[in-house]
Order: sequence, then C-alpha cells, then structure tokens
Amino acid sequence: MLGAMTSLAARGKSRGLTLVELLLAMALGLFVVAVASTLLMNRLREHRALLVDSRLMLDLRSTAALVARDLRRAGHWGDASAALWQPGSTPVDNPYTDLTPASGNTDALSFLFSRDAVENHVVDSNEHFGFRLNQGVVEMLLGGGSWQALTDKGTMQVLSFSMTPSVREVSLAGACAKPCASGVADCPPKQVLRSVSIALTARSTTDPQLVRSAASDVRLRNDIVRGRCPA
Repeated sequence: MLGAMTSLAARGKSRGLTLVELLLAMALGLFVVAVASTLLMNRLREHRALLVDSRLMLDLRSTAALVARDLRRAGHWGDASAALWQPGSTPVDNPYTDLTPASGNTDALSFLFSRDAVENHVVDSNEHFGFRLNQGVVEMLLGGGSWQALTDKGTMQVLSFSMTPSVREVSLAGACAKPCASGVADCPPKQVLRSVSIALTARSTTDPQLVRSAASDVRLRNDIVRGRCPA
C-alpha cells in the first residue's frame, strides 16, 4: 500500500505542461522574437540610411573637387610673359578666356573657359572647357566640344550648381622705379587675383527626402597683371 502511494505521488510530480502553460510560453517566445526583429530592422534601416547619406556626400565632394581642380588651370597661357609690360614693348592680352557664364542650357547656365592645353600659344578648338548642369547631371566640356557626365543620375539628382567668381586687385606700385603721375588710369600696375566659389545641392535617388549640399573655394593660379609703370 505504501509503495502504491509513493508511485502515485511520483507520477503527480513529473506531469508535463498544461495547454495553457504551453500557449503562454509560445506567446512569450513570439513576443521576444518580434521585439528582436523590430530592433534588427530599425538598426538595418539606420545603417542603410547612413550609407546612402555617406555616398551622397562623397559624390558631391568628389564632384566639387574635380571641378575645382580643373578650374585652377583656367586661362593658362604658355606665353604669359608676353603680357608683362616692359620698356619699349607693348604687352599682349591673354587670348585664353576666364571663367564666363554662357546661356544655351535649358536647365542652368554653362560656365566656360579655355586654357593653353597644347602649349602652342594659339587658341584651338580643342582648348575650350566648361561645366554645366543638364537635367540633374553635372557635365564637363572636353576638348572638341563633347560633354561628359561627372555625376551619376542613378545615384543622385543635382538640384543646383553654381560657380561665383570674385576678383581682388593688388597694387604693384612698389615695383615701379618712379611714382605714377596723377590721373593715369593704368598706373600703377595691378595684379588681379581671381577665385571661384563652387556650390552643389543634390537629392538622393534612393531616398528622395535626403538632400545634401557641398561647397568649395578655388583660387585660379594664372593671375593677370594690368597696367604699367611710368617710363
């Protein structure tokens, strides 16, 4: 009799989970999985947004750097010494144009310039360069008149592109042996320092809500000297 009671007590202690307990455990497990999945999706979404933002800024800065690097050579002239005034000689104007806006683009202005690319001191048709915004893409004018895209339309849409030139003159009166007479317009000579401010704004094609801007300042290396010292 005692052995039978012990057997019944052991069976009572080792019984399994009830249906209610099993359902509660499953619900708790599903809740934990749902919370973990939500956190994971949020983290992946934030990581993807960060990658899109980083790529947009990288593309904008790379484009601004390419434009600035090419602009530094605007107006380069292999025979620049001919533009300097010397006693008994007449200075020659630089035949290569500075950065100038030119119309003819339906999306924005084109910015054109030329430089002595082949060092023959003659302006050839393949020595004209420039940049423009064409239907959301920044393009560069190569020698020969063909335009090459600098930005990828599949990655970003450029909303605005501008280049603002500024000029500062430095007097070279100290380089003259004699002082200038009053009323002489081109005396003393002046050194013209030119710089350009580049501004870009673009929208990501992956996330239309993401809009970023980049700016860069570049100083043109080929300074201009105007005027002359008194004879």
